[in-house]
Amino acid sequence: MSKIEWNGKIITVQPRIRLNRSFDERTHSYLGYSLRVSGVTSDGLNEFWVGIGKGAQQKIIFQIGMSVEGKAQRVLDTRKETVDFYKVSGVVVNLAAADAKLKGPPWSGIAPELEVYRARGHRRLSKKTYDTNCIGCIWGCNMPVIITIDQWKPENKQFRYETFCYGPKSCRFYKSGPTRKVAGRNEMTWEEENWVDEDATAHRRPDE
Repeated sequence: MSKIEWNGKIITVQPRIRLNRSFDERTHSYLGYSLRVSGVTSDGLNEFWVGIGKGAQQKIIFQIGMSVEGKAQRVLDTRKETVDFYKVSGVVVNLAAADAKLKGPPWSGIAPELEVYRARGHRRLSKKTYDTNCIGCIWGCNMPVIITIDQWKPENKQFRYETFCYGPKSCRFYKSGPTRKVAGRNEMTWEEENWVDEDATAHRRPDE
C-alpha cells in the first residue's frame, strides 16, 4: 500500500502491546509504542494514532509535546491493532518537547523501555476511566486482544480490545471495571478474577 503523510503534535505516548488469550492462559507481544497525534494527515484525519517500533523510540525518544512529521501505512487489520497507522518512515522532528512532566497522575514523562512494562505487570482498567483520565498517561495501555477459542482449531478466534494500567497502585484515578471473560471450547467460559491482577503486581509497593 502507498503511504500517507502525517504531521502534528504528540499528545500521548503509550506502550503498543498485543494480548493473546487462550482460556486461562495469556501472552503478550511487545510491538513498540503508540503515539496519539493532534494534527493532519493527507487523507483527512486531524487526530490519530501512529504505531512505532522499539527501535524508532530508542532513536528519537518521542515525547508528549513534540511536533513531528512522517509517512506511514494505514493499518490493514484493525482487529490486531489499536493504532490507525504503522510502518512509519521519514520522521522529522520539527519541535522538541518541553521538559518532561514527572508528577502525576496522569504521568506524561518519557515512556520507559518495554522491558519495564513487562517487569511491572498490569491491572485491568475500566474503559471509561481510560478514556476519561488515562488516555494521556504513559502507564495506560489499550490492547488489541486475540482469543484462540480452541487450540485444536486455531483458526477459530475472537477479537476485541482491553484497557490496562501499568501505573502505581495508589493512583487516585484507577478503577478496575468489571472482570473479563474468555470463551473456550465446548462453550466453556473462564473469568479472569481479581487475584490475577494482584498476583501480576504483587512485587510492587503501592507507590511503584
